[in-house]
Amino acid sequence: MTLTDGYLLANRQTEAAEHFSAFAALFDPTTFRHLEALGIGSGWRCWEVGAGTSVVCWLAKKVGPTGRVVVTHTDTSRLAPAPRPPVEVRLHDLGAQEPPGEDFDLVHARLALVHVADREGALRSMAKALRPGGRLLVEDADPALQPLLCPDEYGPEQQLANRLRQGFRRLLTDRGTDLPCGRTLPRLLRNAGLTRVQADAYFPLASPACAALESVTIRQIRDQLVTAGLATDQDIDRHLENVASGALDLTTAPMISAWGRKQEQ
Repeated sequence: MTLTDGYLLANRQTEAAEHFSAFAALFDPTTFRHLEALGIGSGWRCWEVGAGTSVVCWLAKKVGPTGRVVVTHTDTSRLAPAPRPPVEVRLHDLGAQEPPGEDFDLVHARLALVHVADREGALRSMAKALRPGGRLLVEDADPALQPLLCPDEYGPEQQLANRLRQGFRRLLTDRGTDLPCGRTLPRLLRNAGLTRVQADAYFPLASPACAALESVTIRQIRDQLVTAGLATDQDIDRHLENVASGALDLTTAPMISAWGRKQEQ
């Protein structure tokens, strides 16, 4: 993922660790379920694109000492502690550089394409890195597919929450984020030459992790919302109190997972 000064949820913000923790609590179980279904096991060679520490550690345990996990990101500072075998960390720009090798059994990317201009080219690069029969799993959110924070909008608290979510989407759009990106993954995987392409979506609702993610996200983008005239400080304070109360049934954008295989030679 290419991070710029305009990226709303920049890794160097003080809330970054809290954001990653909430995100992992929400989506790691789904990611791990898909990776298990793809058959990952001892000795596998994996390329993990832009992941957090939790996914890297899980992969390392699965492949064991005879396997290999190459982790790439444009900012490796959040991957702590220092990597050790079978993990190898490299600085890498998915949208601009060749893959870090070939003949991988598995390539996985979660939220790595949203800031890549040439998403089809990036997917072709990931497919190129697979051995014949290798598996590719790509996961991306789709904020435009479900735009509400509170689908059950029955009161002023829910209306405020959805208004702030609309403001968040406006900020994303203004920075060039491709909101309807998740739904395109099956087609893009087929275009990259993969076979046996399938996909599903995870749509959490009323999870404590949804509230944790919403709280840290709003705090991260607070200044941008106010500066853009999309909310007042009073709006944001009231919304954060509502989130903390536990009375809101919050959700997130659906996380779409798509997977396929490289053709056998």
